[in-house]
Amino acid sequence: MTQLKDEKVLVIGGGFGGIAAALRSRSLGFDVTLIDRLDNLGGRAQTLEIDGFKHDTGPTVITAPFLFGELFELFEEDINDHLTFIPLSPWYRYVFHNGQTFDYSGDPNLLNAEIEKFSLADVDNYQQLLKASKAIFDVGFSKLAHVPFLTIRSMIRQIGNLIRLRADKTVSRFVKSYIKHPLLQQAFSIHPLLVGGNPFSTTSIYSLIHYLEKKWGIHFCQGGTGKLVGALTKLMQRNKIQIMTNTEVKQILYENNKVCGVIINDGEKLSFDHIICNADPAVAYEKLLGMPKNHSMGFKKWLPDRFVNYSMGLFVLFFGTKQQYPNVAHHTIWLTERFKELLTDIFDRGNLTKDFSLYIHRPTATDNSFAPNGCDSFYVLCPVPNLRTPINWEIEGQVLRNKIVQALAETILPDLDNQITAEYWMTPETFKDKYLCAHGAGFSIAPNLTQSAWFRYHNQDPKLKNLYFVGAGTHPGAGLPGVVSSAKVVERIMKKQ
Repeated sequence: MTQLKDEKVLVIGGGFGGIAAALRSRSLGFDVTLIDRLDNLGGRAQTLEIDGFKHDTGPTVITAPFLFGELFELFEEDINDHLTFIPLSPWYRYVFHNGQTFDYSGDPNLLNAEIEKFSLADVDNYQQLLKASKAIFDVGFSKLAHVPFLTIRSMIRQIGNLIRLRADKTVSRFVKSYIKHPLLQQAFSIHPLLVGGNPFSTTSIYSLIHYLEKKWGIHFCQGGTGKLVGALTKLMQRNKIQIMTNTEVKQILYENNKVCGVIINDGEKLSFDHIICNADPAVAYEKLLGMPKNHSMGFKKWLPDRFVNYSMGLFVLFFGTKQQYPNVAHHTIWLTERFKELLTDIFDRGNLTKDFSLYIHRPTATDNSFAPNGCDSFYVLCPVPNLRTPINWEIEGQVLRNKIVQALAETILPDLDNQITAEYWMTPETFKDKYLCAHGAGFSIAPNLTQSAWFRYHNQDPKLKNLYFVGAGTHPGAGLPGVVSSAKVVERIMKKQ
């Protein structure tokens, strides 16, 4: 760590983006304070315990774990002294509407055998897809993920790369240009949903995730995501970052084109030289700064909010089971018969449909500390419309819960209706009220081409030069690699100040 500077940095919000930003600011020598309105840090990555069952309520898929290792290395520590990351195999098990399954893993022999079950030709086709994904990764992640896009000129400089990589294509079109079997097309197009996007409208730049997974694999942090938050919290404490929980920022103060402090929940004014905001940018601009929601979103800053595309909403069901389901993988993606049509209903029409697709997390497949002996712990995520659609979630939450339990009981979790226990669920209303997500959108704005790089929320405010943004709504985007990388972008900007 460099010598302490005579400047104070405030980080608003203790999600992974805020935690990473606090640590990187501290490593630059700043006096750092992190404020969060919840009881515990982690943002959406909270830990829930009910009747002996434990659940991670936020992100459960860990890719690129080296990004967390870097945060410990800033202070000459080894992450392996504090945490254990377990590589998973398979990465995901897909369960299709017809009962067929597809295990997606990093083992080339196992993966080829799985692809052969559907299409012999797609074994070679997948290798071509992976090669194309690497080409996107080499630019989109290695060269651009940690570069700030603060001016239109910075965007123009990348037009050649965007044209060469065919960023105008969607992820779905990218996959279909290589993979021919319709069910495998679905499986290899699913990744945008993990960062809040529709595969049929998300820019193909996000196809780099294929190679990112191949390069570093998919991991589980022993003890869960909450254990990762705890280890990072202790790292901050060891390095004298002041942490204030149960403290809500009510207003960001600024004068002479500089932020100068905040007003917190009891009316107290706190002064700072720099502010890094890990809150949803739309909410921060509107509620904390009194500016338009889409302030700093490239050309969209001149348009009404209705022209901004937000991610889908999330219905998340947590429960335990009184028996174990050993044949269920750590990560399962359960797909209904409709694929494109269902996503059109969710993202474009705002329809809460009778059918659904699910992401199912069974951490007890890897870590039995998540449930009492002989039991399992489950987290089931169902994409739904965000709150731009007026849905009465007090009623529809129970209805959707019943449909999900029935569907799983008839397929991969037999007798679930009798084995389920210790339930809790979250709706888009939860994300709006507890996590202050605009429109209850769990991943902030959607990752479309016109909402990426310079068109996304800027990592530095265009006028208030000592105000910075990290997190899902900023460049490079949602998902753990994205939000942690956004702190690297801010670090890069602050070094040049």
